[in-house]
Amino acid sequence: MKKLAKIGLSLALIIGITACGNNNKDDSKKAASNDTSNSTQASEKQTIKIGVVGEFNDVLKEVAKRYEEKTGNKIEIVVFGDYNQPNEALEAGDIDLNAYQHKKFLEGFNKDHGTDLVSIGNTMLAPLGIYSKQYKSLDEVKDGDKVVIPNDASNGARALFLLQDAGLIKVNGKKGDPVTVTDISENPKKLEIIEVDASQTARNLESAALAVVNDTFALDSKIATEFPALKFEESKPTDDNPYVNIIVAKKDRKDDKVLNDFVRNYYQTDETKKDYEKFTGGAWIPAW
Repeated sequence: MKKLAKIGLSLALIIGITACGNNNKDDSKKAASNDTSNSTQASEKQTIKIGVVGEFNDVLKEVAKRYEEKTGNKIEIVVFGDYNQPNEALEAGDIDLNAYQHKKFLEGFNKDHGTDLVSIGNTMLAPLGIYSKQYKSLDEVKDGDKVVIPNDASNGARALFLLQDAGLIKVNGKKGDPVTVTDISENPKKLEIIEVDASQTARNLESAALAVVNDTFALDSKIATEFPALKFEESKPTDDNPYVNIIVAKKDRKDDKVLNDFVRNYYQTDETKKDYEKFTGGAWIPAW
């Protein structure tokens, strides 16, 4: 009986030791698995989707190349057809950033749509220009000519003040005021002011004598090089200028490290300033 008891005790000890060993192995496997999982998560690369308007995105593409080569992250440029879509997509979470609008436009969009989108960095100042395929000077403008301007509140007001600076009309109000065509106080040439989406202004030069065009669309449509502006908006790229263009994010991501790294360390650089000169001939003025 004593021998049987000793044998039973020995077997119990062996089984216990074996079980402990297996448990330790299982724990080691779990730990290794967790380490691998954490390592995979740490090495995962991100894709930043950036909304834009229009096809002229040469500068942003160059910034994206430098960013991707340095970080391994990806940039996806998402092109939209009009000025409201990129903000709507950003609010819906379909994109991470957008880069197409100035401060004044964002302010109006937030007010009209109850959104709270925010700027996380300045890009450039793109002055409005008066363009024509018919005339080489504003002195040639005839009575009753058609003049196309953007129909959104911020750029429409800018366009009216630019036409005033050109001596074609007079407007009640001062620059920065949200004036509309109803605020035109003098129109000696009885010009027909036609409001269209900003993306369509350049295209209307086939039928209109003049068009006030945002510089992005002037570059996009090639009129900036084929038919140089008869007059540019006079403006400076200071931080308090409401028409400085910006990169925009949702408010809950305004401090996102990845997004801010892209803006501060890859977009707002001397290389990008050189790209402005190369691709826009100095038409885009750095504002950081």
